[in-house]
Amino acid sequence: MPIIILALIGFFIAAYMALFQFNLIDSVWEPFFGDGTRRVLTSGISEAFPIPDAALGALGYILDVVTGAIGGRDRWRTMPWIVIIFGLAVGPLGAVSIGLVMMQPVVVGAWCTLCLTTAAISVLMIGPAMDEMLASLQYLRRVHDTDDRSVWRAFWGMDTAPVSASVQPEVTPDVA
Repeated sequence: MPIIILALIGFFIAAYMALFQFNLIDSVWEPFFGDGTRRVLTSGISEAFPIPDAALGALGYILDVVTGAIGGRDRWRTMPWIVIIFGLAVGPLGAVSIGLVMMQPVVVGAWCTLCLTTAAISVLMIGPAMDEMLASLQYLRRVHDTDDRSVWRAFWGMDTAPVSASVQPEVTPDVA
């Protein structure tokens, strides 16, 4: 649940910045770096994608919220497919967010408080998401190695047979 709250906070911040990039609001809040946020949000980097980068960030965070909310505490075993999608949404997209922040002082010559905040949120989300994804991958590996069950069916959560004791993961995620 904490990771979903973080993703929601990230979504609202990114959506706010996207409103500025779409010219739906005239100014953007920046408490520390003067007009840094405005400079970053109107830079060439922010326009390098088909839609403004803040809007892509908002879409990424909403994907994190949806894929993080589906399933229960044992979804690493009952719904590995959604855990893998969640991990792919949080990990690589978080890395892109961090890369964009690292480019701010080098390419734009300015810092953006809101961008730094969303990058920090992305970093905080990566650890728990990767723990859960690792648990799912270990589960699927053990189904493959020790049970006569289909890994494909286990991946899609179609195999609801009791799990043998040897198929428990070494890592128990604390995400949902």
